[in-house]
Amino acid sequence: MSGRSRPHILLVEDTPTLARSYIQFLRDEPYDIHHVELGKDALQSIAEKRPDAILLDLRLPDMDGMEILRHVSETDGGVPVIVITAHGSVQTAVTAMRLGAADFIVKPFSADRLKVTIKNVLETNKLREIVDTYREEIDRGGFEGFVGSSLPMQAVYRIVEAAASSKATVFITGESGTGKEVCAEAIKNRSPRKTGPFVAINCAAIPHDLMESEIFGHVKGAFTGALGEREGAAHMANGGTLFLDEVCEMDLDLQAKLLRFIQTETFKKVGGSNMEKVDVRLVCATNREPMEEVKAGRFREDLYYRLHVIPVHLPPLRDREDDILKIAEMFLQMYAERENRKFRSFDPAAAAVLMSYEWPGNVRELQNIVQNIVVLNDGEKVTAEMLPGPLAHLDRPQIVAPAPAAALNGGPVDAEPVGAVSDKPTVRELSDQIRPLSDVEREYIEHAIERCNGNVRTAAALLGIAPQTIYRKRTAWEEEDMAKASA
Repeated sequence: MSGRSRPHILLVEDTPTLARSYIQFLRDEPYDIHHVELGKDALQSIAEKRPDAILLDLRLPDMDGMEILRHVSETDGGVPVIVITAHGSVQTAVTAMRLGAADFIVKPFSADRLKVTIKNVLETNKLREIVDTYREEIDRGGFEGFVGSSLPMQAVYRIVEAAASSKATVFITGESGTGKEVCAEAIKNRSPRKTGPFVAINCAAIPHDLMESEIFGHVKGAFTGALGEREGAAHMANGGTLFLDEVCEMDLDLQAKLLRFIQTETFKKVGGSNMEKVDVRLVCATNREPMEEVKAGRFREDLYYRLHVIPVHLPPLRDREDDILKIAEMFLQMYAERENRKFRSFDPAAAAVLMSYEWPGNVRELQNIVQNIVVLNDGEKVTAEMLPGPLAHLDRPQIVAPAPAAALNGGPVDAEPVGAVSDKPTVRELSDQIRPLSDVEREYIEHAIERCNGNVRTAAALLGIAPQTIYRKRTAWEEEDMAKASA
């Protein structure tokens, strides 16, 4: 609901006596009711004050109530509309529901029927808003360039969102290919500096003797080859964000100068004498364990504590559950469109291989694999035979159905089906031959996991269900087993 203590109900009814009756029905309910008789007045009232629910008569003097319903659905689908009419028919109900009506009530109706209907739609709408909030803020399928809804990534999204508004330094850790630069850009895009520059430097890709010049710039003649003055990344990032990737690769002398820059927000160009002051938000990243680098003497401890104000750890792809398939499908769609291919999805066998692979190169490796597949193949679905490189040599798990239910109960495997028996079986006989579906489902899932060497993700991909579904079912089975054991 909209946050008011008493829900605001808009009643659109052109018959005054009926309107008074409905208002009287609701006199003891905690609602503020506003009544209008015409469609144009209803539209004006909706525009001026968003209702929490609308009671809408379909037969109005100036317009069809369906027009109002269509307007509400198109402009604010979050407002539930209860259609009331004396001309109730299946077709009218279907049309109203198709246009977004929350419920349908036919004149004449009792006070209890009206009360229950309003209460139900308000509670349903409140639950939907809670679910929408959960999806937007807690269970997001993606975030600022990231794709995935796994629990480890949800934690990353929340930290980035919380840290973005601050000027505090963020230190991103994670294996190569996990998306550290994507994370740095997400911080920038969610911050007050989103319109400012974003300057990225890979400290591992630049020779050490040129690194200082890359960050702070140099004046003409500062060193051999310095034919003119050059601005560094610190100057170019003024008012924005400076991202130092693989910061642990920086040599110790430059680390001391970076520490001074962080403390004072001032620097000198290489070979220069003038001090420059800038306003820069610093984000750093490394694929190493920074504290181990400190212990080994390769990274200054004082710099570590200056940079490690807000740590963000990006999980490896192998720990991101079914995010693997979501990301692969995103890349598949992107490259299929770029290369004019027909690919739309991965078949179960290919998906199972993707889910069982360890992905040492993480998202970057997955991207390269999918691009390779699209460039060298074509078809509606990616098959296991199309998988290149290390994936082509993986075992492709196949799930063979367990023995027939009758055999699993001790009956012969080649027994005739029940339908072939000449005499109609009794219920007792059927109960000996047919097992509960829940038992068969459990056995089949456990059989699939066993066939996949205990890999739940691979089994889930082959079964066409989410890994979370298997985990949830296994938890329920364990609780049932414990309850039976204690009985």
